[in-house]
Amino acid sequence: MLQTIIIGSCISVQGLLVKQLENGRMLIRVGERLYEGRPANAPAAAA
Repeated sequence: MLQTIIIGSCISVQGLLVKQLENGRMLIRVGERLYEGRPANAPAAAA
């Protein structure tokens, strides 16, 4: 399934979902690379 994640404050990555991690983050694959981040539709963390 195609998912979009947020890495850092302003970088988003879209790719195939590999795994939903226990901490609420997602692991996605883009080509041969793996990226970990929070789901784009998740509420932003309080600063």
